[in-house]
Amino acid sequence: MGAPGTLYAVATPIGNLGDLSTRALETLRDCAIVVAEDTRRTRHLLTHFGIRGKAIERLDAHASTRDVDRVVEQLSAGKNVALVTDSGTPAVSDPGARVIDAAIAAGVRVVVVPGASALLAALVGSGLVTDGPFRFAGFLPRDGTARRAAIAQLCESAETVVLFEAANRTRATLRDLADATPERPACVARELTKVHEEYVRGTCGSLATDERTWIGEIALVLGPHRPTEREQRVTDTALDARIDEALGRGEHARTIAERLAAYSGRPKRAVYERVVARKGSAG
Repeated sequence: MGAPGTLYAVATPIGNLGDLSTRALETLRDCAIVVAEDTRRTRHLLTHFGIRGKAIERLDAHASTRDVDRVVEQLSAGKNVALVTDSGTPAVSDPGARVIDAAIAAGVRVVVVPGASALLAALVGSGLVTDGPFRFAGFLPRDGTARRAAIAQLCESAETVVLFEAANRTRATLRDLADATPERPACVARELTKVHEEYVRGTCGSLATDERTWIGEIALVLGPHRPTEREQRVTDTALDARIDEALGRGEHARTIAERLAAYSGRPKRAVYERVVARKGSAG
């Protein structure tokens, strides 16, 4: 049996087609197969650069284990495969991670061809870069307990945070963030590298009251969370009112504590104990 092929994780433009690197273009031309999240979108990209007749296979979020195994089989048979996502770098909030994991497990060489990144573009353009660490949260859960818990964790996080969000959920997410950290610096980065690229900067509170309809591809950047003096002066009565309201919605005690610790500037353990006590007295 011959040597296995190589899996190339190829970054593609997040908007401006001029951001496709020379190396990425050569890789897409040379590989026998391109595995894509959306074959139509990838076909358009290849056609734009004069690449026609290339075998393209779909592998999206609904791909089965068998679909992933088929890609690994082709690699094991000696074929070089280019893995791309709709835009940006594969495997970052993207189903391509499953292919990379499977290829590594099978002993296949994986090569990354770096390029455009919505995460880094949003972070740098926001003006909220610090010397400290930053956190990437990807896409939030759509709804329910998991979403409330994720937002509570983001509010508690002290470092800069970058997350992706659907345009139709951006306003609700900003309101949820503002509920806990209204004074936290924030930026909505939309349509990055495209004609209508825009960075809307402010605080979670000011952005939450922006009445515009958010459209396009959205990234949210939250600056480091440092409770303001106003937040640290939250009274016991005001805190208890928020606790009771959250308990009335059926939220878990830990989720409430994480969000309200950020809101009040108090230690999470102290807020958690207060939540538990309020829950017990209400029961």
